[in-house]
This record gives sequence, structure tokens and C-alpha cells, in this order.
Amino acid sequence: MNSTDVRKVKKLASRLGVRDSDVIRFAVKSMLARLGPLYDPEAHGRNLVPVFVESGAELLRFFEIDASRLEAIINGGVDIERRVERDDIALLALTGSQEPYAALKLSELDRTERRERSPAELSESLRQYLYAKYVYRVIADSHLPREPNLRLATGSEPQELAEGLKA
Repeated sequence: MNSTDVRKVKKLASRLGVRDSDVIRFAVKSMLARLGPLYDPEAHGRNLVPVFVESGAELLRFFEIDASRLEAIINGGVDIERRVERDDIALLALTGSQEPYAALKLSELDRTERRERSPAELSESLRQYLYAKYVYRVIADSHLPREPNLRLATGSEPQELAEGLKA
């Protein structure tokens, strides 16, 4: 922390009517909650995707983490089915430093949408793409019966789905 940070902590503490240490404790506890999976030795691969989607750009910039280091953090010692693809790790790394290139890379990887994105839209599109690929898919795969809902996984039209539910 530098002197500017200390001044900000003191002003914040004064305004809230608390001690400086309370503000610092809040900051540390908030950071630990956001980055919790990173200090869990059992969390690897796709389990770390939410941490880097939600805090990635800020985290990568502050600690100067490049794509190769990010891949080692995420995929180090993880089995094949839980790995995050190298292109997706590169995309995460790019969002912290080169947003226009990240937008281009995301449009190559996610062919569902083909338009220019603002930085806020890029962040949301990246979140949707990675959560669908690594988080929601895993949850869906572990909870859905295999046979009856097979049409849901293939992207059936709503009419087909409605008819299937009536049957």
C-alpha cells in the first residue's frame, strides 16, 4: 500500500465511522471470498473458471499473469475431462489487456453472435460463453437423465420441446 491508499482507507473509515483496521479487514475478507477457489488445493480446471471470469481482468493485470502462467494455474495437474481449453485460457488472458483482440477471438470461438461488442458487452459475452461451456454444462450433465431429455441437449425447437413435454 502506498500513502494514497492509506489516505483513502482513513477517509473511508472516517466516513463509515469505523477503524482503519475494519476497512482493511473488510477488503481482505472480500478478496478472499472472491478468490476462494484459488486457495483451495482441490480446485483445478473448470472449477476455476468462475474465479477468472469474475475477477480475471483485474486479477491478471494486478499480478501480471500471462496466458502461459494462467494455464499452469488452471490446468496444472488436472485430468483431461476437467481441463480448460488453451484457446479459452488465451481469451481470458486477453480480456485483461487487449480487449479488441479478445472480442475478435471470442467471435471466432463463439459463433452464435456476429456483431461488434462494447467492453461491457464483451465481458458479459465472455461470461456467458465460458459459463455455458464449463460451468452450466457440467451441472446439466450431472443432473439430467440421459434418454428422455436428449432432445434438449441437441437444441430442439421450442415447438418440438412443448410436444415432447405433453407426451
